[in-house]
Amino acid sequence: MSDSKSVAFSIASILAEHKAGDVVVMDLRGIAGWTDFFVVGTCTSSAHLRGLSRFIDEFLAVEQIRPLNRPTANEDESWLLQDLGDVIVHLMNAEARDFYELEKLWFKASVIKVEAPQAPGPQPEAK
Repeated sequence: MSDSKSVAFSIASILAEHKAGDVVVMDLRGIAGWTDFFVVGTCTSSAHLRGLSRFIDEFLAVEQIRPLNRPTANEDESWLLQDLGDVIVHLMNAEARDFYELEKLWFKASVIKVEAPQAPGPQPEAK
């Protein structure tokens, strides 16, 4: 997976599947010269943040993508930033997300909400 857009949306899907809240991909191409996309998701606890980070690390290993930094989430962490170069992942608790308001700070970026895929509903019984 070589293009930054595919990487960003794959990571956003992983976050949404693992219950990160309000997952968005922000398209910064043409706005920031140092990255293409932000992926932002809200975690519910520091344990949730560490778990989400682990799922991202597993995806990066499979795709053979080397991050520019190796963040370590502490017990009281409220924001974890993972820099992949063209994609920057922001995992934040609700308080940090409300305080920093990345979507407002980067208001010129298009913001795409990413939802977890819906599990198929119960199938009607055959008669």
